[in-house]
Amino acid sequence: MSKSYSSRDIVVLSGLEAIRKNPWMYVGSVSEPGAHQLLWELIYNSVDEALAGTCTRISVTLGPGSCRVEDDGRGIPTEMHPTEGVSACEVVLTRLHSGSKFSRDAYRFSAGLHGLGLSCVNALSERLEVEVRRGTLYRQEYVRGTPQGPLKTAGRTAGRGTTVTFQPDRTIFRTFKNFDEELCARFLEELSFLNPGVEFILSRGRGARPRSFRNRSGIAGLLARLNRDARPLFASPLSVRLEKKALSLDAVLQWTTDREPVIRSYVNCVNTMHGGTHVRAFLAGLTQAVNRAMADSGRLAGPGEAAAPDEVSEGLTAVIDLKLAHPNFEGQTKTRLTNADSSEAIEKAARDRVLAALKKDPHIAVVIADKILEVRKARIAARRIAEKIYFRRVDKKIDEEVYKEQFGARSKNWHDSAAWITDDKLLKAHAALFKPDRKALALDVCCGSGVVGASFRGRVRKTMGLDLTPQMVELARQRIDEVRQGNVYDIPFQDGMFDLVCTREVLHLLPWPEKPMSEIFRVLKPGGQFIVGQILPYGEADGPWMYRIFKKKQPLIFNMFQEEDFRRMLTDAGFTDLQMKELRVWESIDVWIDSYETTSLHRHEIRELYRNAPAEAKAVHPFKILPSGEIRDLWRWCVFSVKKPR
Repeated sequence: MSKSYSSRDIVVLSGLEAIRKNPWMYVGSVSEPGAHQLLWELIYNSVDEALAGTCTRISVTLGPGSCRVEDDGRGIPTEMHPTEGVSACEVVLTRLHSGSKFSRDAYRFSAGLHGLGLSCVNALSERLEVEVRRGTLYRQEYVRGTPQGPLKTAGRTAGRGTTVTFQPDRTIFRTFKNFDEELCARFLEELSFLNPGVEFILSRGRGARPRSFRNRSGIAGLLARLNRDARPLFASPLSVRLEKKALSLDAVLQWTTDREPVIRSYVNCVNTMHGGTHVRAFLAGLTQAVNRAMADSGRLAGPGEAAAPDEVSEGLTAVIDLKLAHPNFEGQTKTRLTNADSSEAIEKAARDRVLAALKKDPHIAVVIADKILEVRKARIAARRIAEKIYFRRVDKKIDEEVYKEQFGARSKNWHDSAAWITDDKLLKAHAALFKPDRKALALDVCCGSGVVGASFRGRVRKTMGLDLTPQMVELARQRIDEVRQGNVYDIPFQDGMFDLVCTREVLHLLPWPEKPMSEIFRVLKPGGQFIVGQILPYGEADGPWMYRIFKKKQPLIFNMFQEEDFRRMLTDAGFTDLQMKELRVWESIDVWIDSYETTSLHRHEIRELYRNAPAEAKAVHPFKILPSGEIRDLWRWCVFSVKKPR
């Protein structure tokens, strides 16, 4: 690297070159999701025509490594652009921040990628062909964003519309092979609920039977779909509607007997899976309405007893469909809305409409209040051991394949999925609890990549590993001496074989953890040592809240141990000489939840659990929400050491 720094070092990327140089800035990634984002952008352009009332049919055809999107909208303008010297069609395909969506004459609402949608797809495509029907048929071809000639006429045609066929560039999307048909089907079905007058068609090329999605029931139908396996507390959903010049809100909501909230939010038909200002404003207004109704009915003892947003949202299913003239999104993939100017109107609409509905039907207000008070009562009960609602153990057989599938997928980026996995201070804390013995034989159970077992290198003669997942077995073999595949419920080693057994952040994922504990006890020699690390709540106050976060992150979780319960489990297994060392490790929640097992919806809900953390949890559990929106949690790590009596 040169030590000089001058004007020659300033690089200016022109045109589509900027997109090809840094594609993840525009589509989020250069893997499968990024390639699909290109398809979503094309579909959103067609949906914009539907929002303008000029499109009734959108067709998506999947081919080998390619896709075609066709609509019957107005068709991209084809005449020469007054200032650019090329057709308007070529302008929107090759110029950044071009399009009619910057002027609201053509579109009142739109979901386009901030004027980058078509040009972004073109820039990141190996080949792209556009056909425009406006009485005359026009065609133009591109290779990696470069036109292979001007827009040409190809005869007369009936009807209007646009067809774009493209292949994601394999030099950019190296892991991409084909578009996921089921993922596309879910995407189109969701859009069909948001656009009840539009038919969406998905096909897999010639000869394949097309699938049609048309749902005239609108977002009420989507709510019913979300609640198909739930039991609603009342029959007819509540609705919230608001129509203003630059804003249109349509929302439906219903409470169920479930504990988990399900909130789907959309802005101009884009799924804002991470929520944003519109969701926060809606929940704020909803909370105010519910508290007012509870106060009016005498269900609140006083102002300090008001329900918190997370109490009100328990068991809530809601669909929020917002149309904005000038939406501001966090990032080009539009997963979170940041408009503050619309919050007041949304909050007021939610408060006033829901309160009016609760006054009109007091029975609904009663069942909602009963549910909130039940939730509050359950939280109080949760302050001792394993509370029945949040901490119940599921009485069923172990499904090994579920664990193998999940951790097999996670093995691909295991060390990048959480800071604590390779945290040097934490690993040293495990090793420091064992007095070096060059004759000792150690076993790392549920060893993952083997980093815990490897931390004892130099302190023991040999370290062996045990893991259920073949991919993890291969990872661990890079770090520890010998690794076998096996189940911790039936450890495949003889009695009294090991001087040391270690594990970390595993027992909470296992039903009946007493059984693995007894197996560990069995394979230890008399006088042998068991060292185990576990994230634990700071106390009784944050336990239920932490469990909800961990359950959304990791569906396999069965227990959220309190320290006292974990100690008792160790001693009940027969271990003695218990010692504990406590450490604190900062973790980026955005990194922690970006994993195979955590759905997009659950990632959004985890963030909302932090933003709306109950006061009692915040009082004991340190975490930060940075100005950037990033959430950081200070995990409480407890490393225990116990011994098997001689």
